[in-house]
Amino acid sequence: MKKGIIGKKIGMTQIFDEIGNVIPVTVIQAGPCVVAQKKTVETDGYNALQLGFAEVKEKHMTKAEKGHFAKAGVENKKHLKEFRLDDVSSVNVGDVITADTFAVGEKVDVTGMTKGRGYTGVIKRWNHHHLRMTHGTGPIHRQPGSMGVIDPARIFKNKKMAGQYGNEQVTILNLKVVKIDSEKNLIAVKGAIPGAKDGIVFIRDSVKA
Repeated sequence: MKKGIIGKKIGMTQIFDEIGNVIPVTVIQAGPCVVAQKKTVETDGYNALQLGFAEVKEKHMTKAEKGHFAKAGVENKKHLKEFRLDDVSSVNVGDVITADTFAVGEKVDVTGMTKGRGYTGVIKRWNHHHLRMTHGTGPIHRQPGSMGVIDPARIFKNKKMAGQYGNEQVTILNLKVVKIDSEKNLIAVKGAIPGAKDGIVFIRDSVKA
């Protein structure tokens, strides 16, 4: 059965297994999430659940958002995310999804926004090599160099150049769930996930496991 939840990245730490091996993990506060909308094949053409996460002040919401939560009869939430599922018959609007939806040993995919690094050059953005750091090269050590040939006298599309780096959605696949704290709604997954601390992430069961 497919499943998903919204969470917040707490940070990284390490856990020791039964034989003393060190496992680097990322701790995620997964939920509690409230079901704000339920979509079915009969009404919408597909099965999905819309989950809400994190408290929000009413003054920070739009009129449309207030009406959406009021219609569902649930508490206002800051973040909304729709997860497509195979079957939603056992879940209703207003139900609460918690971290124990997942189990230790499961493989999950985690989606988040990477850290924004602003406008950067080709060395930092694309790992280009710099020119010789010696006399005679001039003040162009970190420039991208030649843009192409005379014919066709233009720059080809997808040329790796300077520009915006980071602040893009990235999904890390097949991360193992190492530990779950049901009381505090914490999930520890092996390895690193995108984003800075307190960043919002989306966890779902792995599509390639």
